[in-house]
Amino acid sequence: MWDLQAEWLAAHFRVVRYDTRGHGVSGVVPGDYSVADLGHDALRLADHLGIDRFAWCGVSLGGMIAQWLAINAPSRVTGVVLANTSARPDAQLLEARRKSVLDGGLAPLIDIILQRFFSARFLAGDSTVVADSRRTVLATDPVGYAGCCAAIRDMNLVDSVGRITCPALIVQGDADVAFPWNGHGDTLANGVPGARVVHLPAGHLSNLERPRSFTAAVLQFLLPADPDTYEAGMRVRRRVLGNAHVDRASAAPASADFQDLITRYAWGAIWTRPGLDQRTRRLLALGMTAALGRWEEFRMHVRTGLASELEWCDLEEVLLQAAIYAGVPVANSGFHHASEEGHSNP
Repeated sequence: MWDLQAEWLAAHFRVVRYDTRGHGVSGVVPGDYSVADLGHDALRLADHLGIDRFAWCGVSLGGMIAQWLAINAPSRVTGVVLANTSARPDAQLLEARRKSVLDGGLAPLIDIILQRFFSARFLAGDSTVVADSRRTVLATDPVGYAGCCAAIRDMNLVDSVGRITCPALIVQGDADVAFPWNGHGDTLANGVPGARVVHLPAGHLSNLERPRSFTAAVLQFLLPADPDTYEAGMRVRRRVLGNAHVDRASAAPASADFQDLITRYAWGAIWTRPGLDQRTRRLLALGMTAALGRWEEFRMHVRTGLASELEWCDLEEVLLQAAIYAGVPVANSGFHHASEEGHSNP
């Protein structure tokens, strides 16, 4: 469920993922579950792992657990992402689903389930994400699935979400037919005090259908910009360029105001944004400086990049791309400058 987010999030947080009761390799308890049961499962897991306070990101049923935790264990929760979820689902639909699964298993319902998971456009693309989701659903124990259907069936926190005091982000898939905005997302947005809202062009499982946009929204919510952009920028500048380079630049006769400007805005406002990793930003800087002929900056990023996360093959790809979109002379000069920095194709 969270494979497409885990690597990005793990760069900034300790990330815990687990199978909900009745799903995956977690135990299958017969009978109906409640959201309170699932919330207490989460708290017991956090206690077992020695985690006192945590942010919670949940899609659909996971977002319902998030609501319960924020209301009933406010001292434990620092923030919640309520994605494609509801404070009051359709009880009749979930009861019918629960009975159908117990009677005939999941196979007869799989196409209906996937149509509720994803937008028609995404399904038509025959993505491997859809195939993986199909296999996961079909591998789920019907008893566990039905137990969670009961939890969703009985969920009603409409009159309680106003008690959520931690920061909350509501992510809504505009093509979500399971929990559409009207009656579900809007109820949460109007009920949770101070909640932020992000709309994505996606179906119910928006984190799978629009993984990068979803992750960017979560990171911007959980990692607010450092108010001290100078200190934040200096940390990134030293990490990317190295202490020796930054010390030399700071000691140069250039204006102190100019050093402050680039540290606050280039490094503190842009390079600190979590939406792109450091390597990607470095490659973009190389491509742009090559295309514009800013060879001093280009050489700086070649030199410092090869000393950390870049390899020659990365430079080669950037410059071949530049040859197509900025011209062969640009790539020719780029290879020349990169080689002069003491590196060549092995």
